[in-house]
Amino acid sequence: MKQFFKDLYLNNFFFYILIGIVAMFVCTFIFPVLYNAVWYLFFIVLTFLAIDILILFVTKNGIEATRTTPEKLSNGDENQISVSIKNYYNFSILTKVIDEIPYQFQIRNFEIKRKIKTASQDDFNYNLRPTERGVYFFGTLNVYVSSPLKLVARRYRFAQNEMVPTYPSYIQLRKYDLIAFSNNLFQYGVKKIRRIGHTMEFEQIKEYVQGDDIRTLNWKATAKKNSLMVNQFQDEKSQSVYMAIDTGRVMKMPFNGLSLLDYAINATLVLSNVILKKQDKAGMFSFSKKVENRVFAEKRSSQMQKILENLYNIKTDFFESDYSRLYVDIKKNINHRSLIILYTNFETLDGLNRQLPYLKGIAKNHLLVVVFFQNTELNQIIHKKAETIHEVYDKVIAEKFNFEKRLIVNELKKYGIYSVLTQPENLTLDTINKYLEVKARGIL
Repeated sequence: MKQFFKDLYLNNFFFYILIGIVAMFVCTFIFPVLYNAVWYLFFIVLTFLAIDILILFVTKNGIEATRTTPEKLSNGDENQISVSIKNYYNFSILTKVIDEIPYQFQIRNFEIKRKIKTASQDDFNYNLRPTERGVYFFGTLNVYVSSPLKLVARRYRFAQNEMVPTYPSYIQLRKYDLIAFSNNLFQYGVKKIRRIGHTMEFEQIKEYVQGDDIRTLNWKATAKKNSLMVNQFQDEKSQSVYMAIDTGRVMKMPFNGLSLLDYAINATLVLSNVILKKQDKAGMFSFSKKVENRVFAEKRSSQMQKILENLYNIKTDFFESDYSRLYVDIKKNINHRSLIILYTNFETLDGLNRQLPYLKGIAKNHLLVVVFFQNTELNQIIHKKAETIHEVYDKVIAEKFNFEKRLIVNELKKYGIYSVLTQPENLTLDTINKYLEVKARGIL
């Protein structure tokens, strides 16, 4: 009996009818002749209420519902959650689905209404976009069922306490996977890259087409075929590429709900896949007060899984980053020349100058690419028309910070340090482009 009252809910429609009856009782003071009729109407409503309760609760298991979640959620992407409801009642039902979504999403008004016909099944989906890595707990799937009378609802509870981990964006990984398989990663519209050099690993002789390097013309083959022939060379393989992720204070800034750190983690996962598909060795580590989550650069079949797990386990309190420790660790543990892609952020030239001696030290023995971020919020202020003195002041300050970012690029270039200044949403593609540019130029 206790469970019966827990699962019984009066619908708003019943209260609307009840309010109408109360209003009619009030009217009987003016029209006494209606008094008995209103009582009859009240008893009719109570009768229908009892019938509604009976037909909903006489069937022990009137519906069956399941929630289907991915094995893991993809951070920063829309993840599809599926719900399926099967109706065992002998009449069409109205359902209201309230899923207890993990608290991280802070969704307090989740509600989906569906009408399901007799002996049929209804499947529908909704999307969730997590912005933090970690474990997410789904609670109970609550389904409130009403008959065509709509006076009461019966609550059913399914799929209680389900745990789903949120990993770095494997959806982006799949998106760029096909591109990684292709030898033509610099297709128009995907990336822009100019090949200005090649390695000396010979691959084949082929016919000249417009755009080929005329320095590779093979005159002997040209004479035999009576048409221009060129030597084609392969990119060097098995080169070591490390991605260093700054987990310090500068990476805490959020854009579109996702921190710069998580943007860097997602980009690292995708770039690692591209590196391995290009037959290079991929490795990574994170640093702040100390260097952690290290994966040495290798070319094994299990390397992607190892990188994924270490990216998932990156934790930080966003302390001030220690670049001297980074320099010492790289000098100690990376003994051969490698490409090091450093994800960090510099807002001012002074901030760069404090760390520049360590960056120059790293660049002496390795090819260093510093990836940092444009402030898209400042770009909005810059492109907005200023109408008041206060807005003019904000615009000038924003342009100053924006100009300082370009100065940082020039300052790094002076010391032979490559850089990528990118918007957070373009980070993945821009870092892939820079890696492919390094490969094309043969400067590693």
